[in-house]
Amino acid sequence: MPNSTMTQNIDKKIQGQIDQQPFKLSDLPYGYEVLEPIISAETLKFHHDKHHAAYVKKLNELLPGTEFENSSLTNIILNAEGSLFNNAAQHWNHDFYWKSMSGNKEERMLSPSFKKLIEDEFVSFEQFKKEFEGRALGQFGSGWAWLVMNERNKLEILTTKDAENPLRKNLIPLFTCDVWEHAYYIDYRNDRAKYLSRFWEVLNWKFVEENFSRCQQ
Repeated sequence: MPNSTMTQNIDKKIQGQIDQQPFKLSDLPYGYEVLEPIISAETLKFHHDKHHAAYVKKLNELLPGTEFENSSLTNIILNAEGSLFNNAAQHWNHDFYWKSMSGNKEERMLSPSFKKLIEDEFVSFEQFKKEFEGRALGQFGSGWAWLVMNERNKLEILTTKDAENPLRKNLIPLFTCDVWEHAYYIDYRNDRAKYLSRFWEVLNWKFVEENFSRCQQ
């Protein structure tokens, strides 16, 4: 069952390379064109190189003189508030989002064992997708849609507003989908539903299952 210590230990395994100051913008785990036509190179260049980079820059500017000046990113997310939390969480959320997608066909394959877990929790895989898309579409304004493991070791769909992160709720993120408008507007304009329906085509199930496995250790 997740607790705050377990949450931080698992997070270090998931996001360890971005956890230490000074915080840096990691390279995308694939080329700009790899996710096309689902996510365009133009979108990735704006989203990663401009939006994500701005959060990292602002976070490093805010830290000097605060109690978090020498803290890990995870500690800032769990304990800070206001602008410091927002920029730290957005750095974490975006890095996790990039890893939640892949251009590798093998990484996008869902294993029979994990599919069975989803079916046990949501009746069917199609019902899971329908519920996830419905929750993500219903997230008013900016935010994120997540698959997480809750304190009962059950899979759960969660949406969060703005920069909010499941770690704050003692939940273990397995994958996320960014539903801020800048994640899809270039490619889909205001059609969030179409973006969500195509997101499955680039979802990195290998990453999802690795995150789930860490929860069982």
